[in-house]
Amino acid sequence: MDSKILENLRKDLGEDRLKHVLRVVDVARELARVHGVDIKKAETAALFHDCAKFQNKNNLLKSANDFDIILDDIMMRNTELIHGPLGAKIAETKYKIKDEDILKAIAYHTTGRKNMSKLEKLIYIADYIEPGRKFEGIERVRKLAFEDLDKSILLAMDQTIIFLIKNDKLISIDTLDARNHLLMELN
Repeated sequence: MDSKILENLRKDLGEDRLKHVLRVVDVARELARVHGVDIKKAETAALFHDCAKFQNKNNLLKSANDFDIILDDIMMRNTELIHGPLGAKIAETKYKIKDEDILKAIAYHTTGRKNMSKLEKLIYIADYIEPGRKFEGIERVRKLAFEDLDKSILLAMDQTIIFLIKNDKLISIDTLDARNHLLMELN
């Protein structure tokens, strides 16, 4: 990995977030080998998936506006979701990433979306299962991720939706569309 990029990410994200990112890179690399995804693309998408995570709410909203990112009502009320699409724009402009599949994997790594590519699925689940994550049900998702990518994502989305409902949080329409699409494909 390029040491200059790592240093930029360390400055922008802080040490703890960079450690998370590097764990996601490791998991993405392993999953790419298992599921036949281009390893370099998986590493790149994983490395930049949280590159906009450093932003506070006001900076997120301003940066989204600066990049002409259209925010729906859910994103306006749950600013945690902005770092995905904003990260894709930062990866494209600051780090010169041009591959559309990588940019979409960054943009949708938190919510997922209908018709995700294999790379998008891989980054979504790598972020969800990285070894620093500790919560009930994670081990089953981790095991499933290496056996069946779609089933692991469906389980992860189910767990996320249940968590959001229990905590009176809004649910992204992209997540619901992704879950419904996966469910229809699997059945």
